[in-house]
Formats: sequence, C-alpha cells, structure tokens
Amino acid sequence: MKRTAEEIALDKARGRLNRRFHMACANYGLLEDGDHVLIGLSGGKDSLLLTELLGRQAKIYKPSIRVTAVYVSVDNIGYLTDVEYMRSYCSEFGVPFIHKTTRYDEQPASHRNKNHCFLCSWYRRKALFDTARDLNCNKIALGHHRDDILETLLMNMVYGGNISTMPPMLQLDKMPLRIIRPLCLCDEAMIRRYAELAGYRKQVKLCPYEHESSRARTKNIIGMLSELNSDVRDSMWAAMENIKREYLPVKGL
Repeated sequence: MKRTAEEIALDKARGRLNRRFHMACANYGLLEDGDHVLIGLSGGKDSLLLTELLGRQAKIYKPSIRVTAVYVSVDNIGYLTDVEYMRSYCSEFGVPFIHKTTRYDEQPASHRNKNHCFLCSWYRRKALFDTARDLNCNKIALGHHRDDILETLLMNMVYGGNISTMPPMLQLDKMPLRIIRPLCLCDEAMIRRYAELAGYRKQVKLCPYEHESSRARTKNIIGMLSELNSDVRDSMWAAMENIKREYLPVKGL
C-alpha cells in the first residue's frame, strides 16, 4: 500500500529526533544498564516526545533500562492537563504512569520575593524527587530541548552574572540521583513539527503566571540572532564546549 505524504513526513520527523536522541545519549553517557528512569511528564509536546523515545528505548535489549512516567499537578494553580490522555499515551509505549498531586504555599518567610513560577516549579520538582526516591529510581529525565538550554545560558549571563546552563546530565549533591536531558540536541522547531504530525493533544489550559517569565523575551533574542547566523544554535552549543579561559578576564592577575 502506498504511503501518504503525511505518513512519510511523520517517519522522517521521528527519524531525525530519534537520531538526535541517540546522539545525546551516546555523547553524554545518559543511559546505562540497570537504570530506572523517572520521566517528568507535564503533558506538553517535549515531555510527550521524551516519553515516546524512552519508552521505545526501554524495549531494546542494550542498555537494559526501566522507565516510569510521573505527572505532578499543583492543586492551587489553574494549570490543567488531560490526565487520562497522558495515561493512555504512556500505555501506548508500555510506560507505567503515576499521577501525583502537590500544592505550594506562598506564606513561609523563605518564599518571600519568589515569583509564582519559581514556587510552582520548586514544589513540583520536590514531588518528582520524592517519587524517584520511593521508586528507587537513579535518574530523572526532563524534557528540556536545545533551545531551553541555550535560553538558560543567555538568561544566566544577563540576569545571573555567570556562564552556566542546564547540562545534559547533572549529579545532585544531596541525593543519589542524576538529572538527564535526552532531548538536549533536539531543536524546539523539530519537536513542534513532530507534535503536529503525530497529533499530540494540547494542554487544556496554560499556566496563569506564564507571562511572568522572561524566557519568552530571551527566545526572541535567539530568534533575532538566527537572522544574523542561521546556524546560531550550533555555534552557541559549540561555544559551551570550547571555552578559551586564557582569553577571559581573571581577577588577581
């Protein structure tokens, strides 16, 4: 039977993302035999793709890994996602699904001057860590893609006064857990196109505090830079792996 143009486009898009996924895993040693990986599933296109790729990987003999997807909802934030859709989606790829609920409190003194996005993210991340500990997971996979990582690099330089970002793999200091980002070499545009072709269902309602984030402005800056150099994302990523310290200022010399 002759395939449709849409089916061919879907296979090509999946193939490109799959190659980037395997390249990231190989380049940064993200997956090892015996790993039990907890997937932070939000219901957005990035975490849905991450679930598909890791679910397919778990069916491959080498490396032998287990995966579990966890969705954390915050009951005092109007951020709604179709839980049954996520459950069904995970089932399609043989990935166990867990739904956890948490809430955040603005009152403690330690939370003063913290915006809603920070607090919500902090409590959701804590719930992920607690679940990973309960399930004896040794890694948590998050759906950050290359654009997320490059935007964080610029934001830390502009607002934080340091050169840092979200690495492909991070060993936590206070617990035996590693954060991995298998989509770190995938561009957001590639993921968005695949989500359209695959028919991903969109979130019911976006976060009411989303406008507080400065990430959208940083995304626009990278967009403007890409008008100067269409390969700006490749260049910025290469720059992080090619730091020439001898040409940077050093205090005390």
